[in-house]
Order: sequence, then structure tokens, then C-alpha cells
Amino acid sequence: MQNYSKLDQPNLLSSIFAPHRCEPTPLPKCATDIEIEVEPDVTIGCRFYINTPDSPNILYFHGNGEITADYDEIGPLYNHAGLNLLVADYRGYGWSSGSPSVASMLADAEVIFLETKNWLKFNEYTGAFFLMGRSLGSVPAIDLATRHEDSIKGLILESAIADTVPLLKTLGLNINPTDFTEEDGFRNLQKIESITKPTFIFHGARDELIPADEAEKLQSHSGARTKEFMIIPGAGHNTMILTGGKLYFLTIKQFIDKLTGTSNWRKRRQVTNKYSGNLT
Repeated sequence: MQNYSKLDQPNLLSSIFAPHRCEPTPLPKCATDIEIEVEPDVTIGCRFYINTPDSPNILYFHGNGEITADYDEIGPLYNHAGLNLLVADYRGYGWSSGSPSVASMLADAEVIFLETKNWLKFNEYTGAFFLMGRSLGSVPAIDLATRHEDSIKGLILESAIADTVPLLKTLGLNINPTDFTEEDGFRNLQKIESITKPTFIFHGARDELIPADEAEKLQSHSGARTKEFMIIPGAGHNTMILTGGKLYFLTIKQFIDKLTGTSNWRKRRQVTNKYSGNLT
């Protein structure tokens, strides 16, 4: 296992993570909370936004400045697109306990992945299983995909990190290249080379935190036999849904439909007509 000790220094952690706690919020319609114990006395809160038991399932790792409850309005939009969405927090976020670190985030993601698969099977959710990561969430999503290709249908990356050093510099950190190199970072580029499952990478053209050329690097390094790539014009790091509107969900849905065998030209035409009438 990779050593993340250089990333887990206090001065870096305070920029990589921005945890904020809250009590569990009221459940939206068709949602349920799942609490996963990742180690003794440390529990991660997850919220599952449910469409139907046979809908495709997305295990979603969110960005740094977010918590699970922030998806109470977004989750139902995934449901409207015919998808189940399970959003996982990190230590210290929302109603999760503990304090975050890079090493614990990746170790916790492994437990969350396995427990989620077991929970879905026990509760008879039979749809295909996808991993998705946004921004910081791309780190656990890519890491999991390197080890669990046989258990996932595909990987979706939004506003994802390619190189670590440029991101840390953008966050205002003074990184000495002799003390910290890409080998000490998240290593998303190296990891994605080994992932052969279908991969969809999309990014905002005006992303001010992680420039769009980072998405191009991930696309070029991806080992996926089937891969799709999209740059959303005008979108910033935190405005992908706002800028993309309903087409944001349509592109994810179409990617998943192709892989689950539910897509044909007539259905694609019906879905496109459904979403094209009122774009925001």
C-alpha cells in the first residue's frame, strides 16, 4: 500500500480537507441513511437516494467542501434520471466521526465499498454498480477501481484530480520539489492506467481549481477499453450542474445505459426529447 505520510502532514491536511459537522438532516422522500463503522468508534454517514430496486447504483464520493446532506436536492435528480445514488462522507464531515486524513479516506473507502455491496445485496438492490468521484472524491473512486474492477460496471469522474503538486500550489501551499514529488501525492494518473473498465471523464472548461487540461491528462492515461470524455463549456469547478442543467444528468444516464444494455436508438431519442425541453 502506498505511503501517504507526506500528504498527511498538518499543514497539507488543513487545505486538502475542510470538514464540517452537522446533525443528520431530515430525510428526503425515497432516501435512507446508512451508517458504516470503518473501525472501532469511527462511523461514516452515507445517504442512499433510491429510484427502484433494479436501477443502476452509483457509489459517489463528493468534493472537499461538501457533505452528504448537500445532495438532498441533487440526489432526487439522479433518481429522476433512473439511477440510485449512494453518497458517502469522510471522517469529520456531516454526522461522521473521526478526523480526516488521506490514508484514512482511502482505507475507509475500501470498507464503505464492501459494506455497500453487501447492503445492496441483502436488501435486493440488483442494478449494476458504478463508482463516481467528484474533485477530491476522484481519489477514493480511482483507488477503489484499481482493486475492484470485477465488481463494478464503470467509473465516472467529475472535475477530477490528475496531478497533486499543481493542486497543492493552487491551494496556496509552498511545495518544495525536492521534498514533495508526484510520487508522494495521490498518484491518480498512475492508478488510472491500470483501470480497464469503461470510464467517463467530464470537467468544466472554466474550472478555476483543477484546470481542464488535468481531465485531458486523465483521459490520455486511462487504460479503459471504452472511455468517454466531455468538457462542459462555461462550467467552473462548482458549477457543473448549474451550467450543464439537465444535460448533466442525461450524459451520465446515457453512459450507464450503454453499459447496462438498456440503451437503443429509440430510448436515447425519447430520453433526449425528455431533457431537451427545459434546459437550465
